[in-house]
Amino acid sequence: MFRVLVLHGPNLNLLGTREESIYGTQTLGEINATIEKIALEEGARVEAKQSNSEGDLVTWIQEAHGCFDAIVINPAAYTHTSIAIRDALLATGLPTVEVHLSNIYRREGFRRRSFIAGVALGQISGFGVQSYVLAVKAVVAHLTNTEARSR
Repeated sequence: MFRVLVLHGPNLNLLGTREESIYGTQTLGEINATIEKIALEEGARVEAKQSNSEGDLVTWIQEAHGCFDAIVINPAAYTHTSIAIRDALLATGLPTVEVHLSNIYRREGFRRRSFIAGVALGQISGFGVQSYVLAVKAVVAHLTNTEARSR
């Protein structure tokens, strides 16, 4: 069974009450429960963590090497500012999918640049909670295909 680390960045702990017109009404706990259910259906287990601290996210990414098969990350505002998160993802070499609840390309101009996208397998944005569901399915499919090719 594949192991996937799901990381949530700053302010995502406020989901359910924060800018509901953009982020919806589901709480982070509800989103994590959905992710866990989908992951099990896809043959994976997830561990989800959230932090408002860039350093925590970098440390968790570094520690994922050897413990997880892939990463799904919503870096939130750090998407547009964090070279440290980008470099940590690159250093681990783990397949990564970047996720956003909102479509970052339909929002303010500064949100349209991602430091993460260039080191990720792909980016899924704009589908609310389904962005996470699609990301988990995509990364598990990638791992399954990679495993099949290596046999």
